[in-house]
Amino acid sequence: MAVSCAWNVQTRTLYVEGPPMLVTWLLFIACAAVILVAGTQLSRYGDVIADMTGLGRTWIGVVLLASVTSLPELITGFSSVAIYRVPDIAMGDIAGSCMFNLLIIAILDALHGPAPISGRVHEGQVLSASFGLILLGLVGLSIALGEMLPAIGWVSVSSALFLAIYLLAMRTIFTYEQRRIVAEFVAEMATETEARHPSPARVYGLFTLNAVLIVGAALYLPGLAETLAETTGLGQTFFGTIFVALSTSLPEVVVSIAALRIGAIDMAVGNIFGSNLFNIGILALDDLFYTPGPLLAAIEPSHIIAVLAAMIMTAIAIVGLTYRSDSKRLFIAWDALGIAVVYALANAALYLQSGMR
Repeated sequence: MAVSCAWNVQTRTLYVEGPPMLVTWLLFIACAAVILVAGTQLSRYGDVIADMTGLGRTWIGVVLLASVTSLPELITGFSSVAIYRVPDIAMGDIAGSCMFNLLIIAILDALHGPAPISGRVHEGQVLSASFGLILLGLVGLSIALGEMLPAIGWVSVSSALFLAIYLLAMRTIFTYEQRRIVAEFVAEMATETEARHPSPARVYGLFTLNAVLIVGAALYLPGLAETLAETTGLGQTFFGTIFVALSTSLPEVVVSIAALRIGAIDMAVGNIFGSNLFNIGILALDDLFYTPGPLLAAIEPSHIIAVLAAMIMTAIAIVGLTYRSDSKRLFIAWDALGIAVVYALANAALYLQSGMR
């Protein structure tokens, strides 16, 4: 059971000797660990940089934190379609990450205390959640239509629509947030940030370093996931939706829990909804890099299970944010419990579907 490593000079790759299944799992876990540690630090210094610019917490969560914590999905998607040509891993990662990101709401609610977290965040979070629901619906429709959708070259027209709606969402959310940012609060945050990090050069340097570590780890994930999918017999759709999505969503988990602990609930929830918006934007970029043809026409139709589950979970979150209950009878609120149940049922359906193939 010994495992040894060697560097191949000609191919410039790391060669690992040992039991294939064990070695692949160890490398997969190592990549996930690097993403977890580096992603946490990347988000931390991204938050510091955002503080220096004087932006509000919700905007930081929806845009800056969402983009930096979704960097693993971006790199994993690119390497999946451009290098390894495994579109099902790319799609599974995006759909699974959207599901898992919404599950984080249930985790935060369980950790929050006696009051439901949906009643503590600002009503404006419904805006980003609603845009996410629209984009997920369009993704599901595109998967259902498949090759019937027109394309520009090898890129589906739906990808252009995804990017257009994402940009519209960012502009709309920014305009909305500008109406409610309090100047004194922003100035206070900027002052505290300068006290903690007196050297901007150090902050930007550490931000870049952790970004490079995430890129390096995420580049290996699709190949390892493809190997594990073939070895376990679970299939690329199930493995991409569960394991790859879980590993690339680790930064969102850590950042959201850390934000909750410091009382930045809007930042935590904004990071979740913003990450899902960014993920659909990544899907459009994946389509651009997948040159054999439209990406959503090349994947297994079973991905629609995860997309529909993410839509239901988002709809439940919107209901909770609108109803705004002020108490919960159990350790978890009803909306958070509903999100967790849908997540579990969707994974069970994906597992059963993978076994039927």
